[in-house]
Formats: sequence, C-alpha cells, structure tokens
Amino acid sequence: MKQHILPTAMLGILGGGQLGRMFTMSALSMGYRVTVLDPDTESPAGALADVHLCADYDDPAALQQLADTCLAVTTEFENVPAASMAFLEQYICVSPSSEAVSIAQDRIREKNFIFNAGLQVAPFLAIESLEDLQQDLSGHLPGILKIARLGYDGKGQVHVNSFEEAKNAFLAMEGKPCVLERKLNLKTEVSVIVTRTGIGQSVCFPVAENHHAGGILDISIVPARVASSVAEHAREMALQLAESLDYVGVLAVEFFVLDGGELLINEIAPRPHNSGHYTLDATQFSQFDQQVRAMCGLSPGDTRLLSPVVMVNLLGDIWGDDEPAWDILLSEPNVHLHLYGKKSARVGRKMGHFNVLSEDADKALNQALELKARLNH
Repeated sequence: MKQHILPTAMLGILGGGQLGRMFTMSALSMGYRVTVLDPDTESPAGALADVHLCADYDDPAALQQLADTCLAVTTEFENVPAASMAFLEQYICVSPSSEAVSIAQDRIREKNFIFNAGLQVAPFLAIESLEDLQQDLSGHLPGILKIARLGYDGKGQVHVNSFEEAKNAFLAMEGKPCVLERKLNLKTEVSVIVTRTGIGQSVCFPVAENHHAGGILDISIVPARVASSVAEHAREMALQLAESLDYVGVLAVEFFVLDGGELLINEIAPRPHNSGHYTLDATQFSQFDQQVRAMCGLSPGDTRLLSPVVMVNLLGDIWGDDEPAWDILLSEPNVHLHLYGKKSARVGRKMGHFNVLSEDADKALNQALELKARLNH
C-alpha cells in the first residue's frame, strides 16, 4: 500500500448510507475530499460529499472515474460487488481488499475461514442443496438456518427445530445456499472493532456488549459487562482474525459469549459497525477516523475509552406522523444525538442513534433506557 495519502487528496467510498455519511464527515474534517458511489439519488453520504456518482456499484464508467480521480477507495458495506473492488485494485489503494470482502459476503466461506484460522465458531453445516439436509442434523438442531449471502439485521434467518422445518425454510429461501447453525445458550453478545494498517499495525477499540431487538442492534454498552479475561480474549481473537485475513481497514468481529465465558465468533463485517458508533463521542478517535487513517496509510489513532457510554439505535418506528421530540435528548448535557439525514422513516430503518456518557456504564444504561422509553411514547 502506498504510504501517507495526505489532505487534500480525493478518497472514494462505495456506498452512501449512514456509514458512508459518517466516513465522509470524518474525511472532510481531516481535510480530504470525498467521492461517493451510490445509486440512491437521496444518498445520505452523497449529500455531503464533494462528488456523488449516482450509479450502480458495477457501473464501468463510474468505477473508472473513481480509479482516475481517487487515491484510495473503501466500502461502507460488505455486499458491494467484490469484482468492482478487484477492478479498482488494478489502479489505486483499496481497503479492505476484494478478497476480504468476498469472504465476508458469504457465511459459508466466512465460517470456514474463521475455523481454518484456528478460531472457534458455533457448530454449523453448509446447506447448498436438499441433499445436504439428508445428513445427520441432530448436532445442529434446534438451530438457525441463515442464508449465506445478502442477509443482515436478522433478515434471511429462520429458527428451525426439525428436519421438516429446516427443509421448509430452505425451500422458502428458494434453495439458495445457507448455513445451519446450532442454537446455543448465550450469556450475551459482544463485539470488537479492529483497525489494521498495511504495515500490520493493529489496535482494538474497547469491547462492546450488544443487545438486539427483532434481529436489529438495539443497545451497545461500553465497557462490556463481562470478565476482563473474556474481554481480553475477544480482543486477541479479533486481532488474530485480522492478521489471518491480512486485513487493511476497520473490521468488526461479533462474538457469542456462552455461559461459561467461552467465546465463539458469530460473524464479521469488513467496515465500521453499528456497535462501534459509541466511538463518535467516547473515544479520542472514532471508527470512521480510523477508516480514513487506515486507507491513507496513517497509523491508527488512540482507542482508549474516555467515558463509559451506552449507544441506542433510533429506528423509523418512533417517527409516526411527526419528528420525534428531540428536545428529550438535546436537553440532556451528557447525551449526543446523531441523525443520518435520511429523507423518509419506516419501520426497522436505522435513522440515527444517541450516545449517553456517564461515570459508569450502569448509570448510563439506566438513563439511556429512560430516554428511549420517553421517545417511544
């Protein structure tokens, strides 16, 4: 990787949603210029960028323009065509690599890669045909059938308790490749955001404890309320995985924590992550600052936690006919509101989040839950 891409260079990003928007804000504040490639005419990131290429992610002319005008390119989501990133790699710095993104796009490849890297995952079977369901499933039921590609925020996942349910779920997913993952007794879920540079410098943000609702992240608590040994092991596993991938950029690693404290890697995201949004206010550098620094060949910033924090997602569910009563949040001196600039709200759509900072995580959590309840009413 070419070292030290400096302001006022043009940086590119594939994807213009909220993650792209927050990347753009970080890059602009550091003096870079930004080109966003996104087919949405109302792209939240495109509204702020120097250039918005309103085209498909595999559009040849748009990709060539990125290659001709940018010194480095990244992505805000894993389902961008890996072939587009491979094309750009011929001309400019691309992070993460097309190979790393390709692995993260497919649960079968992802789980096999993690396992072959010597790290633990939940017991799983690759289900690519009805014949694969004829094998002994007893060690994987009850389980969750997850579509291998394009599943996110709980979409493309079905809980199954028998062969018949697994068969029906597979057929309902049109026979597309899936993984059947054994359902486990979880104590909690945590995640680690890693930044790794092209010369192998790696740092982790503090471990986040994550709680979901309807398959979508609801709340993240930092520091995670797990034993220090568990948190340290999560960081070590995340760093080992980033090393195995020869990863450059920001990588999110999500874990299951079992009752005995055992850690299993659930999945990875080759980009900043919802559970890392607390870094916008509670660490010296955010995960988006790190994304810019890594793609530009700069050393990662300081990741120390400056304050315990709780992040709460804001979904379109609370909009109704009017804007939510933002004064509930803005009147609190220790609460930071972040809205994503999306034009329309709908149920389940991530519209923003807020961070509550306090002297301890439990106090921040209590305040966050109270504020969330008031907003919901």
